[in-house]
Amino acid sequence: MVRLRARLRTESAATDRRWTWSRITTLSRVDGEGPTTASALAAAEHVRPQSMAETVAALVREGLVVRGPDPDDGRKTLISVPEAGRELLAAIPAVREAWLERAIERHLSPAERRTLAEAARIMESLADS
Repeated sequence: MVRLRARLRTESAATDRRWTWSRITTLSRVDGEGPTTASALAAAEHVRPQSMAETVAALVREGLVVRGPDPDDGRKTLISVPEAGRELLAAIPAVREAWLERAIERHLSPAERRTLAEAARIMESLADS
């Protein structure tokens, strides 16, 4: 399961080779939690502030995040996600699904596909309980 999760991460970043997993997770965090500072992001992602500054700078260059003043504290800069960043995040699940569908078709026998479908049904029933 860990290898599958890692492969899905790789495929998520494969939408464009510029997007490392750390950039995608940072973008996703800002989108999900709302405007934040680079230092808060560094703490949340458990990275050095300098590393987060590099990640944020790359996202800014690509127009996936924007910087703006904090209305409550003029000394701070808030990072937020514009439409271009939300569009990239919205495309990721489709990329993952497409890869997984191709992998299932190419590498699993019909019997294995049936087993996988049954396992998915069982997992869904567990999630619903």
